[in-house]
Amino acid sequence: MNIVKQTNQNTNEAIISQDIFKQYVFSNEKSSITNYKNSMKKAIHVISKHVKKRKTPFTGTSIKNIKERIESIKLENFKGQHSLNYVLEELKEIYLNDCVHFHNPKYIAHLNCPILTPTLVAEAFISSLNSSMDTWDQSTGGTFIELKLIEWTLGIMGYPKEGDGIFTSGGTQSNLMGLLLARDYYIKNNYDIDPKMDGLPSEASKFKILCSEVSHFSLKKNLSLLGLGQNAVVPVSVDSDFKMNITKLEQAIRKQKELGNIPIAIVGTAGTTDFGSIDPLIEISRIAKKNSLWFHVDAAYGGGLLISETHKNKLKGIELSDSATIDYHKTFYQPVSSSGFFMRDKSFVDYIKYHADYLNSKEQEEEGIPNMVKKSIQTTRRFDALKLWFTLRIIGVEGLSSYLEKAVENAQFTANFLRERKDFEMIHNPEISAIVFRYTPFFGNDVSYCNLNSYIRKAIFNEGKAIITSTKVNDEVFLKFTLLNPLTTTQDIEEVIALIIHHGQQYSLKN
Repeated sequence: MNIVKQTNQNTNEAIISQDIFKQYVFSNEKSSITNYKNSMKKAIHVISKHVKKRKTPFTGTSIKNIKERIESIKLENFKGQHSLNYVLEELKEIYLNDCVHFHNPKYIAHLNCPILTPTLVAEAFISSLNSSMDTWDQSTGGTFIELKLIEWTLGIMGYPKEGDGIFTSGGTQSNLMGLLLARDYYIKNNYDIDPKMDGLPSEASKFKILCSEVSHFSLKKNLSLLGLGQNAVVPVSVDSDFKMNITKLEQAIRKQKELGNIPIAIVGTAGTTDFGSIDPLIEISRIAKKNSLWFHVDAAYGGGLLISETHKNKLKGIELSDSATIDYHKTFYQPVSSSGFFMRDKSFVDYIKYHADYLNSKEQEEEGIPNMVKKSIQTTRRFDALKLWFTLRIIGVEGLSSYLEKAVENAQFTANFLRERKDFEMIHNPEISAIVFRYTPFFGNDVSYCNLNSYIRKAIFNEGKAIITSTKVNDEVFLKFTLLNPLTTTQDIEEVIALIIHHGQQYSLKN
């Protein structure tokens, strides 16, 4: 009798477990499909209602407030069995109500673009079907969609047919791959060792990478990861437009050689984070070729100019590089993450590839099966290429380029507007959509412009009506707009500038 009861209990528990599987594990079961559709509808409703209701990029809530809300939830109480409605209501309190809205026209702070609706449709497919791009047998058609987009990007870059590329998580990873290829290319061609097997030669401590003094911090970070150290970066002075000074570059190369160091690469930036400045790529290419140096272009920011008939000439010379970085989640208006790394010769993949029998055996490659994992330092990768595919198929190249062109127009308007005023200092001519400036009124008393502009940035953020950011130039604090939203109007820009003046005047009254 006890055995029968125990058997019945086990059977009931198995049925309950199976019901939970059918309800929550996404599958072709009727209950799973029903739950999926209802859940997605509820989520879309909550997001749509939230976006419609919020009129500002931020609420102005404090760090303390958000932290306390989340800390009040105890992990040991995560026993599940809450309804979706309960979790959605909870999410409003701990995240949604106060999240930053990058799509708001008065969000003009960092390199966060508003995203396009077709990409959100693509995200539903990416997440729901969860293809992994490392092998053909996990991605099938996804592999060829990514390859098609790599081919398209290589074409707009002007790379030769021998070029290749891979989607990555972002500019930092893409720059890491460029520096990795530069390092190992130099070692393979100058030392009788294979860096993949034998590591670095003793002379690697003398390897140097030259880049502008306003290039991205990821170069130093990546060189540390690559075993060369942050001191391997040789910063080159920039001109009045914050572009790499070619004369200083040539002098820096000579100086490093005289010191007994070994320059191995030059990194040109096509769109610096602060200024959007584009280094003279053609001239850098000439110097790199003359000195037998690898030439990498960090076009994470400026890559979108390649599809603009109006602005693509600004990136002239990128086609001469050995490798390049482009972030689609900046000036191609894609959700994070969506980036790409590109090389002018697919044979450079040899410095990265590794054959694992369970993933990409040599036999499979010989059969002609696409081998994506050999080009990547990631193994598992999302099908992020689908977002760009939806964008190009629905909006098209001309429509997509118009968004960035509008952002560039807004930057030019802002620069001209501020130059006409006597209470602002402009320090550069915006080349893409970033503007660095500061509020410099004459109050008749001893006011530190650094303290003033720091106060303005914080006050505007805490108010929530707009979001701008700040940076430092020669240890002086400046304000910064990064205009990427094509829905931002000249009126929006004028209203944000009015906020700057308002909070600047408030600061003067307090001090």
